[in-house]
Amino acid sequence: MREIVFDTETTGIMPGDGHRIVEIGAVEMIGRVVTGRTFHTYVDPCRPMPKDAQNVHGLSSAFLTGQPVFEMIIDDFLAFIGDSPLVAHNAAFDMEFLNWELRRANMPTLPASRAIDTLEMSRKINPGAKHTLDALCIRYGIDLSGRTKHGALVDAELLARVYVELTGGRQIGFDLASGPAEAPVAPAERVVFESRPHGASEAELARHAGFISGLKDPLWLQ
Repeated sequence: MREIVFDTETTGIMPGDGHRIVEIGAVEMIGRVVTGRTFHTYVDPCRPMPKDAQNVHGLSSAFLTGQPVFEMIIDDFLAFIGDSPLVAHNAAFDMEFLNWELRRANMPTLPASRAIDTLEMSRKINPGAKHTLDALCIRYGIDLSGRTKHGALVDAELLARVYVELTGGRQIGFDLASGPAEAPVAPAERVVFESRPHGASEAELARHAGFISGLKDPLWLQ
């Protein structure tokens, strides 16, 4: 199944307050595997960039002025996503901004039913834990060294790896393959240690027995 993991950066948190999209990044996945096809663009919001928002993603008004406006990039973005499900972290936020921009451009909006929200998935899988993208990357051992600020494409690439973990890791199901089995691919960030090549020595066993004999009222004898 083809899915698109995407992220947006904006001038603020509420499109109804006049805030706009300034960056879109998207990553194609087929069968929960990143294909290497991506979409990325900056967008001129045609309004000043608030300092608080610039501190988050580092995109200034000076940089964004002269970038394509939303109406110039939307056809390419819609062609890239096609009719595939859209995966996002706090998907309601990104979908609201996309649909606000689509309405401004007098174009049909995207139905909420297309969205898969990794924030909601994480809340169900790890109740009580932190659910930011940074926290999820740390939880699943995903390298964050390249993420100094929020960036739409970088965040979409990280989220694609998080999404794989949230949906069961590399082994998604237990269906029997009809063809030759492929060798499993271990995630690069996981270290597999070789099993110990020998048993405990006589000296080690003696030390262990001495340690056990010194315990007072051990639980297994109660």
